[in-house]
Amino acid sequence: MTRLFLSISNLKGVGAKRQAVYAKLGIATPYDLLYYLPRDYRDYRDPVPVSETEDGIAAVVRVTITAKKRPFYARGGLQIYGLESEDEDGTPLSIRFFNNPYTYQTMKPGEVYTMYGKITVKPSGREIHVPTLLKDLNVPIEAIYPQTTGLTSAMVRTNITECLALMDEQPFETLPADLRSRYSLMPLPRAMHCIHQPENLTDVEDARRRLAFEEMLRLQLGLHLLAEKAQRETDYPMDSSTDLAPYYESLPFTLTDAQQRAIAEIVSDLCSGAPMNRLLQGDVGSGKTAVAAAACYFTAQNGCQSVLMAPTEILAGQHYQTLCGFLRPLGIRVALLTGSVKGREKKSIYAEIADGTAQVIVGTHAVFQKAVEYARLGLVITDEQHRFGVAQRAALAEKGGIPHKLVMSATPIPRTLALLMYGDLQVSILDTKPLGRLPIKTYAVSGAKMRPRVINFMKTELDKGRQAYIVCPAIEEGDSELKAVTAYAEQMREGLLAGRRVDILHGQMTPQEKDDAMARFRDHETDVLICTTVVEVGVDVPNATVMLIEDAERFGLSQLHQLRGRVGRSGYQSHCILLTEHPTDEARERLRLMSSTTDGFELAQKDLELRGPGDFFGNMQHGLPPMKLATLTDTRMLHEVQEAAAHILQTDPLLQSDAFRALYFDISRLFAQNGENGLN
Repeated sequence: MTRLFLSISNLKGVGAKRQAVYAKLGIATPYDLLYYLPRDYRDYRDPVPVSETEDGIAAVVRVTITAKKRPFYARGGLQIYGLESEDEDGTPLSIRFFNNPYTYQTMKPGEVYTMYGKITVKPSGREIHVPTLLKDLNVPIEAIYPQTTGLTSAMVRTNITECLALMDEQPFETLPADLRSRYSLMPLPRAMHCIHQPENLTDVEDARRRLAFEEMLRLQLGLHLLAEKAQRETDYPMDSSTDLAPYYESLPFTLTDAQQRAIAEIVSDLCSGAPMNRLLQGDVGSGKTAVAAAACYFTAQNGCQSVLMAPTEILAGQHYQTLCGFLRPLGIRVALLTGSVKGREKKSIYAEIADGTAQVIVGTHAVFQKAVEYARLGLVITDEQHRFGVAQRAALAEKGGIPHKLVMSATPIPRTLALLMYGDLQVSILDTKPLGRLPIKTYAVSGAKMRPRVINFMKTELDKGRQAYIVCPAIEEGDSELKAVTAYAEQMREGLLAGRRVDILHGQMTPQEKDDAMARFRDHETDVLICTTVVEVGVDVPNATVMLIEDAERFGLSQLHQLRGRVGRSGYQSHCILLTEHPTDEARERLRLMSSTTDGFELAQKDLELRGPGDFFGNMQHGLPPMKLATLTDTRMLHEVQEAAAHILQTDPLLQSDAFRALYFDISRLFAQNGENGLN
């Protein structure tokens, strides 16, 4: 095996301590370290005239040393070494080093230095303190790496120089020459040199393009291989003549066209003979549960069981109540299984699951514990809500042979992003809302003086018997101006909301405390719930009609839309108020967009354009390799990647030929590192 894939401890200077720091960053080998990419570059080729430097701002300058001053001691024993210099325009610059005689001694009058450091402007002139020096321009552009305790950019640069030498000794390439030629991609060794030690910034862009292309391609092909790994025949093929009319007729409302279309797509999958792998993607309040209930009814009519797994007990309880309302009138037995179900009741539910009496089982992770045995598990539904990834979906599927899988997601995702994130799934989209739901009125307001007016409006809703949420982006007092939940709640209880029943909810509470707080709010034991974004995954409270989001400029569009979706769940008119005290131009644009549309898919596309894909990948798909460079708004590259993936899969579906062996190795390594069971 090439030394690129041996332990990083083989690199010079990497002892146990530095190896441990690298391990925390997910870096185990020299090859991993090559993908620890610079966050920025320092360009020494274009220095700033000293006269144009600004106080407190770091700059690159080129100066000639004119004099060396005698070292002296300051208070506390600090030894100060000073030099005088000037740039080519004759503008003077004082240089200061502290407790560093070595650098001071090496610098000589008459020599020219390029240096980088923070400039201090004083009445006596400009100074630069502890600058980074370049006596010559053999490294014209210097890579700057993300800061990590115990690891400096200089350490990383030294280690990466050795990694690049290893790659030069035994070149490793994942993409065949014909594919690189077709899409104008530089070879991998050259891309690594250009991104870590560029001679110009054009090299950096070309290298980023090569690595971003491969990043997207690995994800596409890896998800395809995961899907291929699954057995192609389900143990539970279903009968397409099964009549859904009783389900439709029992509903107290008419399903939307989008819901009926999604049900038809699911039924087609259930009857195809192959295991269903489908994503049911619907905006907040689009009626996903009614579609899921139809799938459960269809499955029960075919003699199979269904499981619906939710991320929290309180959400599982909500789904249980909803499914009971849909299915019990049709004679379907629905059971609830969560971690808090104990003793005799738990044994009874286990027995009903094992003998098939329980036809639909709703619960948390408890539904796939070892003690749970299913009679005939034909359909697994996960209410993803940011909590379950590819590996978790597979874990429950293993409980029942090869069942069908349906994933529900309430986060609108642009279709291009969905194709990458859920490449192992087919996608059904609910793009309309059920009848009777009034659009949520959204207002963007700025200035602290508006808060009392906003709270007074909230109190008029409370006086009607309604409830309200207030979302804050921090949970405790700190140096920032963000409204801390605990302190904010105390201020509200004693001030603007005195006499009202106020409760709090935040991420540092235990799961039981969170469930209790949501249950109190659901049961109208509290009027106002002051919370962090943890409420994003909350229970359905139709009586809540006001959502106030403090410091709204801190949130992306998709998150604001998710929070707004906590209200508007009944026939009451609901309101979302976005309050900000210090909006930037970009924040104003986001808040304007929020006020102008309630279409989550439109907002998701705008969010992708404004903020990039990081939030989507960071929250939604645990277990997948992270996207470091790919820009999913680059539709041309995305099209090229999909075209390349289709060509590769047509040529070699399992990537087993010599041409794709290195690519397969790289994909397998990445998926295994990020929590998957691997592709083998």
